[in-house]
Amino acid sequence: MADSYRVSVVCWGNICRSAMAEHMLREAAADSDLADRLTVDSYGTSTEELGNGMDRRAVAALHRNGSRDTGWSTHRARQFLADDFDDHDLVLAADHVHERILRERARDDTDLAKVVLLRSFDPAALDAGDLRMADPWYGDDTDFDQTYRQIAAAIPGILERVRADLTERAR
Repeated sequence: MADSYRVSVVCWGNICRSAMAEHMLREAAADSDLADRLTVDSYGTSTEELGNGMDRRAVAALHRNGSRDTGWSTHRARQFLADDFDDHDLVLAADHVHERILRERARDDTDLAKVVLLRSFDPAALDAGDLRMADPWYGDDTDFDQTYRQIAAAIPGILERVRADLTERAR
């Protein structure tokens, strides 16, 4: 559909970073003028967690930080494959390793143009020259809260990108 836009967030296993970002973006879209135009989902690059739900610590971080439940309990990890580019307008990589893997899976320049680091939409991260997002899996609540803050800081920029792309598409 020409007036809809689809974003996917990709990390390693699709149970922490990308799953958190999916649900945070869904919530932000629902609270914005993009509610009926933006669809968000998430994937992993690996097969390690296929079919698993969100990490309990990721869910706890969403709760702690006041996010509304946008389907957390129904989330199931899945893997991003080359054909998944066909179903997305923007593919947000959680970190450089995921960006590299996605670029390797891209079939052509159209696919490549869809891959962007999630934190590249955070002006402070751009200014600091640090677009990395560490994997909270290896940490504790503090690490999951840091991931939450990093995602939250990028969301306004992501929504602006979606609006700009939809405006351009309408021309």
